[in-house]
Amino acid sequence: MTDQPLHVAGVDIGGFSLGGMRTCIDLPAWKLCMDLGACSQELVRRPTVLFTHAHIDHMGAVASHAATRALLSMRPPTYLVPRPNVPAVEDLFAAWRRLDGSEMPHELVPLEPGEEFALPNGLVARPFRSPHRTLCQGYGLWRKERRLRPELAGLPQEEVRRRRVELGEEVETLDEIPELAFTGDTTIEVVEREEVVRTARVLVIESTFLDDRVPASSARERGHVHLDELIERADLFENEAIVLTHFSARYRAEEVRAILSARLPPALSERVVPLLKGHPR
Repeated sequence: MTDQPLHVAGVDIGGFSLGGMRTCIDLPAWKLCMDLGACSQELVRRPTVLFTHAHIDHMGAVASHAATRALLSMRPPTYLVPRPNVPAVEDLFAAWRRLDGSEMPHELVPLEPGEEFALPNGLVARPFRSPHRTLCQGYGLWRKERRLRPELAGLPQEEVRRRRVELGEEVETLDEIPELAFTGDTTIEVVEREEVVRTARVLVIESTFLDDRVPASSARERGHVHLDELIERADLFENEAIVLTHFSARYRAEEVRAILSARLPPALSERVVPLLKGHPR
């Protein structure tokens, strides 16, 4: 199901996403994935998983992931989970321990909007609220980078060092660059509410429905995004690349490509890539 990852804006994105069936956004170079609706051998290698919400097609493989890592003598995984879901996830593991007879060691990290978590890869994860039928949060992944203050650019290195060492002057600024945002399951409002969704270098966003077989109003009632709504907001997206996911199983892979090619305006078409691994052909 993982095959070769997409390569967009310098980021490898693998995994799979089939609406209502299974979703996992794999970021192999960063050694993490987001959601785990199914678990392949490749995904067992990911020590960190960021969960958006507790629907089965997004969290159903969490116990299998933990158990398999233990079986292979890998270190216990870390799971970032929406804070209100933590007691139920603990209950889930307690039930599986009784059934399976194994410990399934792991670390649960409660996280909610307004909080952040420093990932082992040097990035920082910050959740944001994604409107859906159940509690759901997306994630922004930020890179922190120190840079010379703009007004000092061009000065000799000796002068910069003198200001820092002798004068105690702060010569650098700490910039935060939003590398990637993943919305999880959501309605279109997340685009307007969350700046990181519009500005992250890479945006991974669902587009469950693509045409009038399911109108935008019905998509909204189900807690999902319709392609019509993305097209209407084409001028809001500042992202370098946009990966569309979570297409309904009613659309076959080639049909998805054809619809996107025919319907997306040029401003979006040149940046949009569909994630179709594991999708019906």
